[in-house]
Amino acid sequence: MLTTTFPASTRAARRALSFSRRWNSTSAEPPPPGGHLPSIATSKVLRTTRETALRTPGIVWTDEDASGPSREIVGGRETRKMNTYQAVRDAMSIALSKDDNAVVFGEDVAFGGVFRCTMGLAEEFGRERVFNTPLTEQGIAGFGIGLALMGHTAIAEIQFADYIFPAFDQLVNEAAKIRYRSGGTYNVGGLTIRTPTMSVGHGGLYHSQSPEGFFMGASGLKVVIPRSPIQAKGLLLGSIRDPNPVIFMEPKVLYRSAVEQVPIDDYELPLGKAETLVHGSDLTLLTWGTPVYHCETALHMLASPGPSLEAHIPKSLRSAKIELIDLRSILPWDVETITESVSRTGRLVIVHEAGMTAGVGAEISAEVQRRCFLKLDAPVKRVTGWDTPVALQYEKFHIPDAIRIVDALVETLTY
Repeated sequence: MLTTTFPASTRAARRALSFSRRWNSTSAEPPPPGGHLPSIATSKVLRTTRETALRTPGIVWTDEDASGPSREIVGGRETRKMNTYQAVRDAMSIALSKDDNAVVFGEDVAFGGVFRCTMGLAEEFGRERVFNTPLTEQGIAGFGIGLALMGHTAIAEIQFADYIFPAFDQLVNEAAKIRYRSGGTYNVGGLTIRTPTMSVGHGGLYHSQSPEGFFMGASGLKVVIPRSPIQAKGLLLGSIRDPNPVIFMEPKVLYRSAVEQVPIDDYELPLGKAETLVHGSDLTLLTWGTPVYHCETALHMLASPGPSLEAHIPKSLRSAKIELIDLRSILPWDVETITESVSRTGRLVIVHEAGMTAGVGAEISAEVQRRCFLKLDAPVKRVTGWDTPVALQYEKFHIPDAIRIVDALVETLTY
């Protein structure tokens, strides 16, 4: 039997030609560099034009006359492209410029902070108003409480949310209770605690925790988590001016990855109010912070599964109308919006990065099942981080990613 051996270069050329023919025969197009699924940078929930930014739901322009009727006049207002840390810095700059009693302090904030959120503020407003503190979280919280009691607007930074636990006693036993304890004589409504939170991809057990659930039982505190630059600026200004102490948690992976056109004027967004990002009628998907974007990806996977997922997602579910809600305020949380949505859809999936046991999702699940029991078509489903310390490696497998969310949607829709 005769055999012919071709040079390696010829064999490679033939394989390439054969592959090209197979590719062209299917009329398929190569995926774009970023893939077909949305990322944080390409998310549809981000407002990337002036018009959409200025018409953000719930936005309140603080330069409008409060005695007059509420208006949505956006003519003449401008926006600027910002990422989340720039929007946070812009909010603090406005607060400092409009309130002479406002001060910003924390570890390294005079140098700009770890995530650059306070960059240039010390030079702009002076180091007596923007200053560094010793490395003591309980001291930072206690100092902020004292300043607020004396009538100052105290904007304190805990460098990472993982480090907030030494300050837990000051926040829960003092800040949350002073108004009640003094019969309304004293309060620390001028205190805002800023802190970066959630996973960053490699933060591990001391830099990727989501401790918002630990404050759920602290009556007297508010806890807020924004999802984007517009939300960060408006909610932070709302927190600074709220008559209650607020813990403002900023998802650190969004500091640079989330970019929007942000109004440059002074505005606020309401605390305690959730926002419906996608309207639907078959299932309510509730989340906050970074997982908003994982949920958006999961909705795309559900509607248009790739070849590896087609066998796992019944065709009858691909047209399901999912209602996506960003909770925004963790304490107090928007009971009315959530229960109204679940009463319509009959199903609820809650997604958060913190562990499942005693997490925020547990409280919401209990209240929703109490109020909507007869309307539910499936048990409330939670997709969360695991009940383990955040791993130093393979952090992606700890957080609730799009695949786990899709699995929960399918399970709940087919219950």
